[in-house]
Amino acid sequence: MRVLLALGGNAMTNADGRARPEDQIAAAQVAMAAVAGLLEHDHEVVITHGNGPQVGNLLVKNELAAGVVPPVPLDWCGAQTQATLGFVLMDALDSELAVRGIDRRSAAVVTRTLVDADDDGFTTPTKPIGRHLSEAEAEVLISHGERWEDRGEKGWRRVVASPEPLEIIDAPAVLALIGAGFVVIANGGGGIPHVRRPDGSLAGVEAVIDKDLGAALLAETTEADVLVIATDVPNAVIRYGEPDAQPLGRVSVAEMRAHAEDGEFASGSMGPKVDAVCRFVEATGRVGVITSLDQITAAVAGDAGTVVVPTPSGG
Repeated sequence: MRVLLALGGNAMTNADGRARPEDQIAAAQVAMAAVAGLLEHDHEVVITHGNGPQVGNLLVKNELAAGVVPPVPLDWCGAQTQATLGFVLMDALDSELAVRGIDRRSAAVVTRTLVDADDDGFTTPTKPIGRHLSEAEAEVLISHGERWEDRGEKGWRRVVASPEPLEIIDAPAVLALIGAGFVVIANGGGGIPHVRRPDGSLAGVEAVIDKDLGAALLAETTEADVLVIATDVPNAVIRYGEPDAQPLGRVSVAEMRAHAEDGEFASGSMGPKVDAVCRFVEATGRVGVITSLDQITAAVAGDAGTVVVPTPSGG
């Protein structure tokens, strides 16, 4: 079975959300122990990951240095974090596999994702990123071409486009490595957003792609049998926080969509994960899972987590 495992960016930090190098290395070791467990069950594994906290760190460096050197654009931030997290995950996986006596190699691919240059997000960007700054601090970055908005008492915050991912440009390299037996790490942070120029060439753009939608696209592109989105809870839950809260087990994609339409999943946390899993199941007729790292092996077998399956005919 080919498993596409999507790790959240917060899965690469410590429990308090800190993202120091030592925190990220320790978190990678925990995540790669779960991957090794899948490999022990003879599954093929493709890995993708979020990069929000890591890009956030780079943005702080941009802000502090903006008066001295030009800020690094978002596509560069995406590339840097893909490469950094890629080698951290590779090192952690190699170490875990050596302990278990498993002979597999890993490879990380810095991956570009095609978006539409006419996506509405580019004319009316709404995705907030980074921390709040004072007006004076924001003005320095505005002078470098960034878009910032006044958010009242909290201060100013940067907003960017979050366009729909259309195609994983570097999929042929990913597929070739999978075919050669590598555990591939790719499309981190949803991929580095690129548009196609009128002459057919490609250019990186200042935007962020939703990492969960990027994971769904990668899972479809690599013909994964199951998409697993790893989060910090074992199941998606309806009526969350209420006395009658209900963890979801095996559920049809139609039922999952109905729960989403009823507002059961928060837009800033579980909502995008549910949407991504549903998209994958609808596009492929295969299975999507939302669960925690420690439940992944059981969830792939259908025995844990929220397992989203195709809606039966007539259902």
